[in-house]
Amino acid sequence: MHAITIPEPGGPEALRWAEVPDPVPGEGEVLIDVVAGGVNRADLMQRQGLYPPPPGASPHPGLECSGRIAAVGPGATGWAVGDEVCALLAGGGYAEKAVVPAGQVLPVPEGVDLVTAAALPEVTATVWSNVFMISHLRPGETLLVHGGSSGIGTMAIQLAKAAGARVAVTAGSAEKLAACAELGADLLVNYREQDFVEEVRRGTDGAGADVILDIVGAKYLARNVEALAVNGRLAVIGLQGGVKAELNLATLLAKSCAVMATGLRGRSLAQKAAIVAAVREHVWPLVGSGRVRPIVDRTVPMREAAEAHRLLDSSEHVGKVLLTV
Repeated sequence: MHAITIPEPGGPEALRWAEVPDPVPGEGEVLIDVVAGGVNRADLMQRQGLYPPPPGASPHPGLECSGRIAAVGPGATGWAVGDEVCALLAGGGYAEKAVVPAGQVLPVPEGVDLVTAAALPEVTATVWSNVFMISHLRPGETLLVHGGSSGIGTMAIQLAKAAGARVAVTAGSAEKLAACAELGADLLVNYREQDFVEEVRRGTDGAGADVILDIVGAKYLARNVEALAVNGRLAVIGLQGGVKAELNLATLLAKSCAVMATGLRGRSLAQKAAIVAAVREHVWPLVGSGRVRPIVDRTVPMREAAEAHRLLDSSEHVGKVLLTV
């Protein structure tokens, strides 16, 4: 088969479309003929040599894909050859074929085409696990989403609104904020021109955000804690703004707040299977009914993955960028 390889870490030009050995499904795994794959910030980090795949994972980038099951390995249950699916991967989505544990596979939701389905696994698993399973967002609470126009952000807005929460977002342009508003965001903050701490406080009558979903990391840590409400929960899922910062613990104590940092790729198979099962139970009916939909900025041929990486580097997209085989 062909796959995107990274002979040497570097810029987008480091990505190479090359012939590699076909993967073979092992115990409890299925083989997928890939139709499309999602592009994620983690892929850009892997390309730069900053985010190596976990032990045993494919060396090729790509944390999600959609396609048709081509083979079922020993002990893999619930799936049959020919099933149209999408899947959460530890790597290998930038390829013509991918192997994945059966517990990380999802059926293509009703009303979603096979290519677009590739936009769903990573964002739904990330948002559901962090906002609902870990941070326990409840109806009537306020969720602050940094990067509201990103793939993660566009999904977080929709799921939070479907759960009866109020949503505040940050983004860097009026156009991106307008896209967030169309998805249901209630409070729009242009982080280039406004202080999100002040805007969130103003928009919540001084209470603050009950849950914050943060992709920035160190740069926003202290301000995120300032923006939290009493008993607030901060979920850090990205490090675009650095990895080290000082935090005033007295502020945490005064507010009885919690700060959590989580990743998805390195979790155990059992943990990933539990998250995927929860997504299938809670999120898939919302997608199937049309209340929640994947937001796709554009598709790019997989062999031109470098162009997709340049687009993500520029942050000019809204929603997901997909690679098509």
